Amino acid sequence: MKTNQPQSHENGGVYEIKIKGLLDEHWNQWFERMTLKRVRNDETGQECTVITGPIPDQPALHGLLAKIRDLNLTLLSVYRINTETNQREEKPIDFPTEEG
Repeated sequence: MKTNQPQSHENGGVYEIKIKGLLDEHWNQWFERMTLKRVRNDETGQECTVITGPIPDQPALHGLLAKIRDLNLTLLSVYRINTETNQREEKPIDFPTEEG
């Protein structure tokens, strides 16, 4: 049955998490089943790491975000990926930056 309520993501999905700075390959063991990709924004010159992969449910997502926090990594953005279109869902989860 369809409702006008926002769809719950409690069943998990594929997420793209962007971290400030470049993480070396030894970090792969911290993010099992996830892919780490090092990227640079050509406009700003900011280097970051994009962590992508399946997350089974919301508690697992919160656990991963807590791990990122506990490792003192700067979280830039979190997107859920629509697996049918392989595109980011319309809006990222925003996090404040150090600047404001």
